[in-house]
Parts: sequence; structure tokens; C-alpha cells
Amino acid sequence: MITQNWLTREDDMRGVTRITLSSPPVNALTADNLALLTNLVTVLEADSAVRAVVLASALPVFSAGLNLKDAVHFDIQAQTAVVDGMDQAFGALFSFRKPLIAAVSGAAIAGGLFPVLCADYRIATAKAKFGLAEVKVGVAMPFCPMEIARAALSPNDLRRLMQRGAAISADKALGSGLIDELVEPSELLSHAHSVAAEYAQLPQQTYAEIKMQVRAEAIERIEKNRAHRQATPALPWFSPETRPAMRKLIG
Repeated sequence: MITQNWLTREDDMRGVTRITLSSPPVNALTADNLALLTNLVTVLEADSAVRAVVLASALPVFSAGLNLKDAVHFDIQAQTAVVDGMDQAFGALFSFRKPLIAAVSGAAIAGGLFPVLCADYRIATAKAKFGLAEVKVGVAMPFCPMEIARAALSPNDLRRLMQRGAAISADKALGSGLIDELVEPSELLSHAHSVAAEYAQLPQQTYAEIKMQVRAEAIERIEKNRAHRQATPALPWFSPETRPAMRKLIG
């Protein structure tokens, strides 16, 4: 077992690696945490012993996205850093060439939903819920997460989640296809590892090629936008509505 700040890596003998998120209380996404996740995904991609990955949380919440109490004070530099962090981390997860299985035990909200959307197979418990709350926070969706959402969600789910901003239950997520299975909490990790072990038996190169065929267009757009952003001055992510909306949600 290897722990790197908020990420714990555990490898088993079947070629399955579990990455567990643990940044109490809600696995909030920060620029630093996102950079660590990006680096670990890069390491797993290059490790030939890793044939499949399970992504889980050690906390009751999978991830609640940004910590609004911190984010409300972000200047343009901090806004740019966290948008760049999401671009790199979510882009790395979405283009990860090996099987990625999400084991979701609690809420996956806003930015916290994207590791789930990047997964190839998604398993949850009844306590999980799923949402994209950016409209309530007063921010538009950055380019990379938007492309992932378009690729991973049906048009109607995209409309409902993004334009209303309300979370949906695990039952509704199962019915819509956002998740693939519902299991009992006591079975979540063992079942996720079993599914990952099945994926790990597939021909690796063929799996990677097919996965890239499925996701190639979105990945190309993400990479083009990243190159454009790196070549142009940083623009604010927040609008005049953002801080009032955040303060309203904070209470």
C-alpha cells in the first residue's frame, strides 16, 4: 500500500490496482489534489503490471467537488489553477487506456462526478447520488469537463443535470444508465474488484484501441482546447454572479 497525500494505492495479484480518495470531510477538489491525481494516473498508465484500476473513496462522500468556502475567495490565479487542474486530471482519467471501474459509496457532485463519468464501468450503493451543481454555483462548465459530460451522458441527462443543478438518486442514475450496477455497501469494493479482474483479462492493446475509438473525438477536442488555453492569456472562470451564488449555498 502506498499513500500519497489524499490518494492510497493498493495492488493485488490479479493486476488490479485500487486508488482510494481520502481528503476529509468530502474529498474536495483542489489544484494540489488534482495535480497528485494526474501524476498517479500517468504512473498507472506506464506500469505494465497494472491491468485495471478501481477508483473508490474512504469517506461517506465520493467527492463534493470544490470547497466553496475556499473557492469564494479565489482570485484569477487560483481560478486558473483549479480549471487547469481539472483539465489535466479529468483529461488523464478520460484518456486512460486501461479499464477504470468506479466504486461509488456516496455523493458525487459537481467536479466530484467527473471521475465517475470517466470510468468504463460504474458501481454504486443506494446511498450514492449524482449531480452537476455548477448552475447553482454560478459558474459555466470548463471545456474539458463539458466534453466529458457530453460524451458520457445522454442528451436528456445532460439537460436535466446541468440546467437544473439538482442531484439524482442512485436508482434514477441506474435507470438512466449513468451507473451500471447497484450493490449493497458491504459488497461494493469486492464486487468492483471482481469486475476489474474480468476487465483485466481482456487483451490489453485491443481494449485500449477500442476505448480510444469510442472516445477519440472528445479527447481530440480536449487536447486542442488545452493547447489553445496554454497559448493565450488566462481569463477569469468566475462571473459577477459566482461569488453571490457561492455565498448563498454556503449559508
